[in-house]
Amino acid sequence: MDQSFKEDLWKQFGATIDMFENSINACPDELWDTDKKFWYNAYHTLFFLDYYLSDDPEKFSPPSPYTLSEFNPDGEMPERTYTKDELLKYLAHCRNKCHDLIAGLNDENFNRRFISQYKNYSLLEMLIYNLRHVQHHVGQLNMLLRQGADIGSGWVSQTKISL
Repeated sequence: MDQSFKEDLWKQFGATIDMFENSINACPDELWDTDKKFWYNAYHTLFFLDYYLSDDPEKFSPPSPYTLSEFNPDGEMPERTYTKDELLKYLAHCRNKCHDLIAGLNDENFNRRFISQYKNYSLLEMLIYNLRHVQHHVGQLNMLLRQGADIGSGWVSQTKISL
């Protein structure tokens, strides 16, 4: 496995996670739990970031206090509003999981597949899909910040965290 490929992939995926963190940090308290559900959009993004980084999607379980409510087809919301600090801790968990997954890529596991009820992707395609999903929601969160508080969280070109 080419080390420069892994480093470049991490620089960009890490930058996406950094932008996500900046959006959460930028959210003022008065925008956190409104009808726009900033907190919920952030939680949804974290849940699926974590899930899509899983070795075995059938055995996925998010860390406590989170549940599998995101899998409910009826759109079940979590039992309560999660705080900014809780979501930032979950983000740190996901960042470490992503970092370790990319750092551990090798010729043997590179061809592993992410197979679930809805997806059958190679590990590389799943990583790219996941990056795109997070960046999509970062755009939504920044739109909510701009519309609700006239603030933005800024662009990150590359993560500063090394592989």
